[in-house]
Amino acid sequence: MNTQVPENPVEKNRGNDFNPLVVIATLMVCCYLAANVMAVKVMDLFGTTLLDAGTLIFPFAYMLGDVLTEIWGFKTARKVIFLCFICNAIFMGATALAVVVPYPAYLAETAVAYNIVFAYMPRIVAGSLCAFLVGSLANAWLMIKIRELTGRRLLWVRTIGSSVVGQLLDSGIFCVIAFAGVVTTRDLLSMIFTLYIVKLLIEAAGGTPLAYALVGYLRRKLEL
Repeated sequence: MNTQVPENPVEKNRGNDFNPLVVIATLMVCCYLAANVMAVKVMDLFGTTLLDAGTLIFPFAYMLGDVLTEIWGFKTARKVIFLCFICNAIFMGATALAVVVPYPAYLAETAVAYNIVFAYMPRIVAGSLCAFLVGSLANAWLMIKIRELTGRRLLWVRTIGSSVVGQLLDSGIFCVIAFAGVVTTRDLLSMIFTLYIVKLLIEAAGGTPLAYALVGYLRRKLEL
């Protein structure tokens, strides 16, 4: 019989110095913020296409969302996803504010370098925030729906299956909001497809084995 994962199993470990929920949530926020900063750096993928460097770390934010959903359920995962959204909005607002503050002439080179990284384009910001929120919530919701069919077995089906939809929404929403009308329709579709496939491959090859290790450890730690 398929049983619902407890909403907050750490309650029975109250007083323990190690709080797995806080650790996983913190790592998820960290991965998401790092991905947005890394996105400023464009990398050449074997001379075939260009991708932002944030693509390398972003799938692991999804992987941690999968772990949250698997262990603590959709309601807790949703709270952490909104926390990530709020943290990123604060981070972007704070770093963008620093762009406009005055600086001494002898530090002009440092200020220019900082402004290149953190002078966000409004469409990029809107695309990133909306894409993460919609994609991550869809990913978490699908994890639960697939779990209702598979039970605790076949974790890889849940992690990859939910990401097939979540990453598609994330890549599509981001590219459309950020670049529609700026690039041709053909280039826009190519960007969406490339981002989608690369993120899925990284999550399948790197994220899913880590998810198995984390879920296994947490089930033993929390006696689930």
